[in-house]
Amino acid sequence: MYLEQQEQLGDLIRGVLKQKFDLDVESIPLETPPDLNFGEVSTPIALQLARALRKAPRVIATEIVEALGKVEGFVGFEVAGAGYINARLDRGASVRAYARAEGGGGLAGGHVLVEHTSINPNKAAHIGHLRNAILGDTFVRILRAAGSKVDVQNYIDNTGVQVADVVVGFEHLEGKSVDDVRALIASCEEQVQRDGRTAGAFDYHCWDLYAKTSQWYASGTEEENAERKKKRYATLHLLEEGNNPTAEMAELISTAVLRRHLATMERLGIEYDFLPRESEILHLKFWDAAFDLLKKTGVLYFEENGKNKGCWVMTRPGDETKAAEAEGPNEDAKVIVRSNGTVTYVGKDIAYHLWKFGLLGKDFGYKKFFEYPSHECWISTMSGAAEHPHFGGANAIYNVIDARQADPQANVIQALRGMGHTEQADRYTHFSYEMVALTPRCAVDLGYAVSEEDQKKAYIEVSGRKGFGVKADDLIDKLIAAEFEEVSKRHEDLDAETRKKIATQIAVGALRYFMLKYTRNSVIAFDFKDALSFEGETGPYIQYAIVRIRNIFRKGATTADAVLDEFAQMADAGKYLEGAENADIWALWLAAGRRTQVLDQCIVTSEPAYLAKHAFQLAQLFSNFYHNHHILAETDGEKKKFLLATAAVTLRELVLALNWLGIESPEAM
Repeated sequence: MYLEQQEQLGDLIRGVLKQKFDLDVESIPLETPPDLNFGEVSTPIALQLARALRKAPRVIATEIVEALGKVEGFVGFEVAGAGYINARLDRGASVRAYARAEGGGGLAGGHVLVEHTSINPNKAAHIGHLRNAILGDTFVRILRAAGSKVDVQNYIDNTGVQVADVVVGFEHLEGKSVDDVRALIASCEEQVQRDGRTAGAFDYHCWDLYAKTSQWYASGTEEENAERKKKRYATLHLLEEGNNPTAEMAELISTAVLRRHLATMERLGIEYDFLPRESEILHLKFWDAAFDLLKKTGVLYFEENGKNKGCWVMTRPGDETKAAEAEGPNEDAKVIVRSNGTVTYVGKDIAYHLWKFGLLGKDFGYKKFFEYPSHECWISTMSGAAEHPHFGGANAIYNVIDARQADPQANVIQALRGMGHTEQADRYTHFSYEMVALTPRCAVDLGYAVSEEDQKKAYIEVSGRKGFGVKADDLIDKLIAAEFEEVSKRHEDLDAETRKKIATQIAVGALRYFMLKYTRNSVIAFDFKDALSFEGETGPYIQYAIVRIRNIFRKGATTADAVLDEFAQMADAGKYLEGAENADIWALWLAAGRRTQVLDQCIVTSEPAYLAKHAFQLAQLFSNFYHNHHILAETDGEKKKFLLATAAVTLRELVLALNWLGIESPEAM
């Protein structure tokens, strides 16, 4: 498709430079001109070579164009401006290739491991977790579309302080035993099954208890608060130790909450292959093996002085020279093992990533945990099934973790490099993203009291610890309810089940697209009305373009496949692409042919937003085309066939793009 045409031109120019100037140029810069009047592909290579060849750029460009001569797939080349080379595609040949959907993603391949979601299993998922999960799931879909074998993992920190806080809440605030918690979980699950409502779910109960416990730590006298904090750390120690009633309660809580998380994410089409748990990393001695390797390679050293006395530490990335020149202890070193012998989060993460790359020499036990329609999701255990899928040993890793975790992620990479695993460190990507907040209008819609001062802000931050936030299920329910009301107004003839299905497709599409249209380094201020709008850059706008195209084929008593079969027999489609009156059609075809280019762009930049923008641009271009050309009313039979083929290719590419974005394409809206 378009990417292959660009690559063909790059190869040809590279050959000319070698033959004519004896230059080996590794990469030819290729661009898409801002105006199609200048052609479809452009390169400033002549400007870049002016100094080396000691010639004016226009002279170099002219010599390159003359040497290129006639090239299949192109109708000509020209020199423009200070020395740009513009190439014009053979439009007729191009649309025939685009209609056949030739080409595939070229940058993916191998065994890739993507870790995303990784919610602490201590309370209900919230809106910020949705950005992580949607980003990760979409990137998985993109990698798979480009040919990679991808394992999807969701790391479960079931022995961390957040779970410990909920255990403290149950044991010390509510006075519950292990059996009490077990009975509560069963009761909550029964209510969800009976009523179909998430408000009474166990993870919702934990949401409130977590906020209450967090406030309890700071609500007493100084002495009381100190004693309460001791309970927290004593509980945390019992969780890490295992094989005690407190650890059993934590296991019950974290497993029940985890099942709720998986059910929540499944509503958005998000699935996982493996759930590695921190408890197994501890109890299967992953850290012990990693600790030995880190000491042997000199990455860790024991600090005998200064504030980190008694700790095992490592030099932070970029501090190597500073640490070497320091006369005393390196006070900025990263603590991996505390003086009391407990391992920090980074230490456990290093061990986990050595396993991910197949460098640890240890493995988890595995058992089946959650069943999806197409596959089983496995969870780590001490000892499990003899036969199970192979996890770990990946060639490349993407960790979807928010931007605030940049320092721990950098330390894991630093440890890999220090141990001599340079290739693995280079293939380790911290897939970072910024937070999700609420617009003041959205906060009011959710029933929160918003002060006059906050109403003037662009967004309001949420906090699960403070109990201010949007539970993921509440958000999904509210979006579906709002859209169900609108669908019911537009389609009174449809039964309630069909209307609910359409409303769910629109609501989920709106949510996913809203989370994906912003680049990862952008803070998102979520807003119901903006997300559900049928106007502007939204999921429903793109879905509506698909519905509109399907209606064309329905009214024309044909199908997209039949139209493309007929189009393949057309002798000359190029004549319908020339002239200013057909510029909109050519722009639409050209955008439809950019599939592989967009896929590769998403992968090389780790940025799904490019695919979201591509889908929106296609929908926009189709809307322009739809209003300029009366497809079914066209009296010229051949031209009508061509216009229908234009709609068919657009439909195929839009449905495919939305599928990679995890968004369904409704039959009606």
